Amino acid sequence: MQRKLTLNDGNVIPQFGLGLYQLPEGTETQNIVKTALELGYRHLDTAHAYQNETSVGQAIQDSEISNSEIWITSKLWPSDYEQAPEAIERMLKRLKVEQIDLLLLHQQVGNYRKAWIALENAVKEGKVKSIGISNFDGERLVDLFNFADIKPSVIQVETHPYHQQVELQEFLKPYGTKIESSYPLGHGDKNLLEEKIFKKMAKKYNKTVAQIILRWHIQEGIIVFPRSTQKEHLAENINIFDFELSCSEIKEIRKLNKKQPYFTMTYEEQEKNFLSWKLED
Repeated sequence: MQRKLTLNDGNVIPQFGLGLYQLPEGTETQNIVKTALELGYRHLDTAHAYQNETSVGQAIQDSEISNSEIWITSKLWPSDYEQAPEAIERMLKRLKVEQIDLLLLHQQVGNYRKAWIALENAVKEGKVKSIGISNFDGERLVDLFNFADIKPSVIQVETHPYHQQVELQEFLKPYGTKIESSYPLGHGDKNLLEEKIFKKMAKKYNKTVAQIILRWHIQEGIIVFPRSTQKEHLAENINIFDFELSCSEIKEIRKLNKKQPYFTMTYEEQEKNFLSWKLED
């Protein structure tokens, strides 16, 4: 039912999971996580900025599934960077775990070098298993890879059929860094979801267009975790491991690449917006 990938540090990550962005702290998120785990999800993607880590941790504690079977990804916000060691300790307490499976730097603004050193130390101390980055590009991306002693295992970045990150994949190859997709379904773009090629494949395999796109991510080696709050959609999203797209179909989907991101905030805008947001626990 699941596929797993081996990261460049030797750790093995479930390739499919649940995104928890915009889900509120409290019983709603706990119930969603509980349902997802019952359906076979084993990768949960959260962040300090999502403000729901406590609910995620509680849901895991309340489940009958061993913590060792569940992969937790979380992220440090730029306001955490200057005091990253302390922020990691607080994150461990919120998630109710002794080790975070994957910890990312959430944004490329702020003192990311200092924060990366803290992440490397956390790995050496056994508090974090794997480390990576999110939303880095351009000179910050190159700088981080040149600076890092432990190269990122993962980069979480917008990836979907309209924005396939081909150049980024080439950059990452020497490092063995995996891509995690944000906006895997193109931010719900109707143009993408109504592409004739997807409708044709959906009919052929008796799947939905969303399932075809998620399956494409899986076969391209991308880690993916669509967000959903409804049990029906949670079950539908994970039901993509009983069929396989052909090589010719994969090539046809690759032709849809437009290098078209939906997140278009400039670096200057990111600095202004993200550095002004100070998170509390």
